[in-house]
Order: sequence, then structure tokens, then C-alpha cells
Amino acid sequence: MWLTWRAATQRALYGENGFYLRERPSAHFRTSVGASTVLAGAVLRELAGLAAGPYGTVDLVDVGAGEGTLAADVLALAPPELRSRLRVTCVDLAPRPPDLPGEIGWAREVPEGVTGLVIANEWLDNVPLDVVERTPDGPRLVMVDPSDGAERLGDRPEEADLAWLDRWWPLGETGERAEIGRPRDDAWASVVVRLAHGLAVAVDYAHRLGARPPYGSLAGYRDGALVAPVPDGSCDITAHVALDACAAAGERAGAVATTLTTQREALRALGVTGARPPLDLAGRDPAGYLRALSRASLEAELISPHGLGAFGWLSQSRP
Repeated sequence: MWLTWRAATQRALYGENGFYLRERPSAHFRTSVGASTVLAGAVLRELAGLAAGPYGTVDLVDVGAGEGTLAADVLALAPPELRSRLRVTCVDLAPRPPDLPGEIGWAREVPEGVTGLVIANEWLDNVPLDVVERTPDGPRLVMVDPSDGAERLGDRPEEADLAWLDRWWPLGETGERAEIGRPRDDAWASVVVRLAHGLAVAVDYAHRLGARPPYGSLAGYRDGALVAPVPDGSCDITAHVALDACAAAGERAGAVATTLTTQREALRALGVTGARPPLDLAGRDPAGYLRALSRASLEAELISPHGLGAFGWLSQSRP
């Protein structure tokens, strides 16, 4: 049975007994959330800034929450006054984890009228999309056999997808491939439009116009290792995100300010520097020095320009 990559991925990840409905993400790949509580601390600082505004209740919405780790970490770090004002919602298609704190809500969609912060960490890369290949007659959809990952060319993409390719991922030579990011644009716009006041943040593997991978970025992950992207439900299926296209979609949905940068720069602006403690602290307070050194190491992992720090970081706000 031949399917488009979008249809095959949708079924493999989110269909009956799909990968994300039965697996714990932390068993298969390491993320900024799972690495430490450093990201949670940065999210808390962003929330504290938003909470200083004229709002009583402040929302934290974690999209693609997985096991709810980020939301739980933020709650654990929050001072009592702020924690009492937080309304925390995890959004995911998977069942609610049994050990999640009771004050955290669980939903399948972003709620309407969010006032506060929406964060989507490594969510958009798992929104299924179609793959196309340039032929002498123009782009053609790539079809896949979900049982073994074999491919063949199919029909011409629909006009809206061709328009997206022309704007965001123009193909050059015959044989080049692209991943049509229009479903991700729509997914991100659906987040921004539900934001009444505050900030929406997407963090993901990303690329920009002029530096797209010429043969796409489709990949599979299982048990912490890169594997062939076979959409049979046995592994994660992912592809990097055209965050610049998502940013434009967010602006069409009502965002009034946009920042598109890297995780390194975004976290440094939130006080995550990875700076080593002064050596004289080791003499005055050896235990404190070791704690500070450990903290610096955890921060350095999240802002490394050759690792997690290279992730794209899209922030869009509504007043």
C-alpha cells in the first residue's frame, strides 16, 4: 500500500497504537527538557516577567508535552506566590501520565484565550508533512510503503503546496527534495490564534530559506539511535522545521512581534550563560563551588552552538 509521507507518518505516530500514543519519548531521544531543569528555570523567568503584567491568573501551556516533564519542573521551581497564580496545561494526544501533579491540566488541544506563555519544544518537527522530489516535469509527491520504507514518485502536489514551495523551498536540480511545511504553518498559526495576551515560543530543529537541505531532513529515531525512517510505527519520524515559514504564518494569525533566533541566544538572554564559577569560591565554599560548576555544565549543554544551542527558537507575542 502506497501512501504519501504525510499520511503514512500520521498513522505511524498518532494512529491506533501509534508510536507517540504508546511510547515514552525519553526512552528514545534526549531533549532540552530531559537534559536538566535549566530550560524549566528559563521558562519560569519568562513567566515571571509576564506575571508582572495586569493579569491575575497566568497560563503556561506546554504543547507536545510528552511526559509533562517541563510543566512539572516549572511548577516545582516556582515560588509559592507565582505558583498560586499559574494555570498549567499540557497538550498532547497521548494519555495523561499517572504521576503528573494534579494541578496540571491535560488536553488534546491548546485552550482558547491563553494569557501567559505557550511553549512547543520539539513539537513541530513531529507534525506530519509531505515530501516532494524535483523531476524534469516539476515537483512530484514521494510515496512510501509503510511496511518497509520503499519509495516511488506519485502525483503532482496540489496548487497550495506548489505555491508554498515556490515561496519557502524552491527546488533547483532534478532529484532535489523538499518537505512541504504548510501543515506546520497551520499548526503553529492555530497556537498563535489561541493566544489572547502573552508569548508563544517554538523550539525545534530548524532551517531557513537559502539554507534548506537539498535532499530533505527526514529521519527516524529509536532507543536513542538514528534509524531509517520507516513509517511502520516502530520509530519516531521527524524532519527539521522551516521556522521562518511558521513565523510568517504566526504573523498572519495575529502575532505583532516576532523574534527568530537560536536556542543559544534566546537562553543567554534569559540568563543561561554556562559561565564557570570563580576559582576562589572553591577555597571559600568547596560544596558551593561544585554545585555551581555542575550548574555551569548543565547550562553549557543547552547553549552549545554545536548541539542543543543550535536549535531554532521562534518567539511571537500578542499584546
